[in-house]
Amino acid sequence: MALALAACTSQVGGQATPSSQPTGSTAASPGDATADPFAGVSSCSILDQALAGQGFPKAEPLVANPKQGCRTTKPASGNTPGVDVGLSLNPGRGYKENVGNPSQASEGNVNGRPAVLEREPENSPGQCDVWLEVKPNSRAFVLLASGTDTARACQLVEDVAAKVEPLLPKN
Repeated sequence: MALALAACTSQVGGQATPSSQPTGSTAASPGDATADPFAGVSSCSILDQALAGQGFPKAEPLVANPKQGCRTTKPASGNTPGVDVGLSLNPGRGYKENVGNPSQASEGNVNGRPAVLEREPENSPGQCDVWLEVKPNSRAFVLLASGTDTARACQLVEDVAAKVEPLLPKN
């Protein structure tokens, strides 16, 4: 399975841009039940399925945002650094919003789904993340940290994102 993120050339800017909507349409409000494509979806279940058989313990809800996010950590083994993986499902937030390090971000897709790959978010070596589009105007955010090798972290997060993508609500 080939990922288009590896060949991205388009850089994501650091400014929000308004999306165009057809005349007469209205955006769903964050309080509208139909606006949350993740209603009834568990980020922990998705993460556990995506990482099955790879030696990760069961994912646990994030302390800061347990309803939307989960994480799991595979400890270091010999010369292989540990791997920390998180998944956050964010209704009402576009996949290009709030990219922490826009100069290191590029647009592409994962399994055909629009995405942004960000190297070294917050200028942190060994970290990489993927922001996946989920409509309406929502996103799934996959973050991976492993040692200080950013290239390895990006390859690993692309692999995880490719397994997470088919488990997300369809666009």
